[in-house]
Amino acid sequence: MRLRTQLLVINAASIALLIAAVVASHRMMLLNLSQEHLLTIITVSAGVLSSVAYWVMTIPISNSVKRLIGFAEQVGEGQLEDGPIHQSGPYEVRQLTRSVQEMKERMQSNLHQLEIMEKTRRELIANVSHDLRTPIASIQSFVEALQDGVIDDYETSQAYLRTIHREARRLNSLIDDLFELSKLEAGQEAFHPVPSHLDQMIIEVLDSYSVRIHEKMLRVHVSVSDDIPVLHLMPEKISRVLNNLVDNAVRHSPENGLLEIEVRMSSRADFVEVMIRDEAEGVSGEDVKRVFERFYRVDKSRNRGSGGSGLGLAIARSLVELHGGTIGVRIPSGKSQGSEFWFTLPVYRG
Repeated sequence: MRLRTQLLVINAASIALLIAAVVASHRMMLLNLSQEHLLTIITVSAGVLSSVAYWVMTIPISNSVKRLIGFAEQVGEGQLEDGPIHQSGPYEVRQLTRSVQEMKERMQSNLHQLEIMEKTRRELIANVSHDLRTPIASIQSFVEALQDGVIDDYETSQAYLRTIHREARRLNSLIDDLFELSKLEAGQEAFHPVPSHLDQMIIEVLDSYSVRIHEKMLRVHVSVSDDIPVLHLMPEKISRVLNNLVDNAVRHSPENGLLEIEVRMSSRADFVEVMIRDEAEGVSGEDVKRVFERFYRVDKSRNRGSGGSGLGLAIARSLVELHGGTIGVRIPSGKSQGSEFWFTLPVYRG
């Protein structure tokens, strides 16, 4: 039985009880006939008025409950309608509707996040499969060629073995990067900082890329502010960040391009900012938001010649965040192209 019907039945029962009491009072000679008629008319009038009031006042409650039932059915079917739920009725019903509306918005937000996570998961699986399949397929083809005996030349067989070894190292490096990134994202990487000089680390990183810089005839400019203090950090981890960013800049820079590294005190107090600029095509649009995601590559073809596994920047972000800093990318100020990767590190004030 519906709520409105129940209220009307209860009201009718109450009226009947009052009329019965009036009739009983008359029979017991507690009331004369005129008093009985008067009280009966009053009782019936009050009953009609209360029934109409019940009927009118329960309309918004009933409508609100119907809307909430419809919403619950939509949730059960996995559908969430757009727009707010109409609020009407008494305060308690409006409060319940507001709570349901907030729950709906949270569910929509969670559903959106789940859709993003599912999309990311599919991309991750596809990218991992691609990056693992490529070296495995290469190793398999060269091993089969050697097993079949189609290569009887010593130099050629040695070249095949070198290729197998190189692909195996590439595969091992990818697996190591995956394990390192998983540890960082799970918060399992221990943090043991030591006093370090950032300028010395930059020199060592650039020295390791001196051959590639010379091959592309890049112009390198390094600027370190005089007020940069000694930083408390893990040198091998920040060197990994610098290596990833410099490698990215050298790989994408055009020949005779300019590579700039600038270190200065950040506008935020107690932070040092490191900027690495190049004159490549640059990163813009959706790439700016996603370039630090695992396996995300600006080059959608995932050409081996145009980039690595797509884990370097994700690892760099996790390492910088481990130190309490932030990392990002933007177009260099005053330029129409190129990229400026930057990250900040906190200054320890002991």
